[in-house]
Amino acid sequence: MGGKVVGRAGRGHLLLVGFTSEDEHEDVTWMADKVVGLRVFSDDEGKMNLSLQDIGGDLLVVSQFTLYGDTRKGRRPSFVTAADPSIAMPLYQRFVDELRARCTGSVETGEFGAAMEVELVNDGPVTLVLER
Repeated sequence: MGGKVVGRAGRGHLLLVGFTSEDEHEDVTWMADKVVGLRVFSDDEGKMNLSLQDIGGDLLVVSQFTLYGDTRKGRRPSFVTAADPSIAMPLYQRFVDELRARCTGSVETGEFGAAMEVELVNDGPVTLVLER
């Protein structure tokens, strides 16, 4: 990207998002609700009890079809379960729109389909895989 910053977030979540050809609009809605409501931030007692909404957190959403790379056979990942961009792009955009409708913090994105350098400061560490 030549050093150009296309998205950033403060305290909140970095979402690496992939879609399969099986994913539908209701999956996207469910996931947006799950992301903003998941209680993974510490309260005053240090207990993971606060959601993104509770803290007014930010989101950085990055498309990542390689999440569906299947490495069970051979040495080269297969991406046959990853959605074709013609399917994934509208789902990705809808997901971002759904998040923006639910979040009080900022919702920024990477560039769909681009090779990007993503920097992360992991405060936790908490890393989760969310699937329906």
